[in-house]
Amino acid sequence: MDFSGAFQWININFLLQGLWVTVKLTLLTISLSLFFGSLLGILRYLKMPIISNVLGFLIDTVRNLPLLLIIFFTYFALPQIGIKMDIFWAAVAAMTLFESAMISEIIRGGILALPKGQFEAGLATGLSRSQTMAYIIMPQVYRTMAPSIVSQLIALIKDTSLATIISLPELMHNARIIYGQNSSYILGTFALVTIMYWLICYTLSQTTQYLNKGVSKGA
Repeated sequence: MDFSGAFQWININFLLQGLWVTVKLTLLTISLSLFFGSLLGILRYLKMPIISNVLGFLIDTVRNLPLLLIIFFTYFALPQIGIKMDIFWAAVAAMTLFESAMISEIIRGGILALPKGQFEAGLATGLSRSQTMAYIIMPQVYRTMAPSIVSQLIALIKDTSLATIISLPELMHNARIIYGQNSSYILGTFALVTIMYWLICYTLSQTTQYLNKGVSKGA
C-alpha cells in the first residue's frame, strides 16, 4: 500500500490550515479558561453565602458531563433559545465552559493548600481583600499549581479534536477529509497529525517550564 501520497504538499498545507484553526481555538480557550477558572476558584474559596453553593453545584455538574455533550448543546441546543454562534465560537464557548470548571477546582485547591495566615497577614499590612488575593495569594497558587494547570491545558489541546463532530475545520477534521479521499493515506496522515499535536503540546509544556524557572529565580 502506497501511503507516501499523504506527504504531498497539498495535503500537508491542508493539515496546516487545520492546525492553525486548532491553535487559534486552543489559545482563545486557554486565555478565557484561565481567567474564568481563576475567578470561579476564588469565588468558591471565599464561601460567599448562596453564591458559592450555586457555583459549586454548577461547576460539579459541568465537570461530570462529557465535553462532547457540551459541544453538542452549545452548537445545536442554544440556537433553539435564540443563542446562535458560528462553528468556531460555539467550540470556543463549549470548551471554555468545560475547562473553566476544571481549572476552577485546581485554583481553589491551590488556595486551600496555602497557609491560612498569609491572607490575614496581607490584610494586616493594609491591603484590601482583592489586593491580597492578587498580589500575595494568586502568584503562589499559579506557581505551585502550574504542573496541574499545564496538564489540564495539554488535555484541552487534544480535546479540540472533538470539535470535528460539528465540522469545525480543525486538524483532525482536515485529516479525515484527506484519508477519506484515499484510504492508503491513513498511515501517513496520522503520522503527520501525531507530529503536529506533539509539537503543540511539547511547546506548551516547555514554555511553561521556562516561565516557571524565571518566576522561581525572581522570587
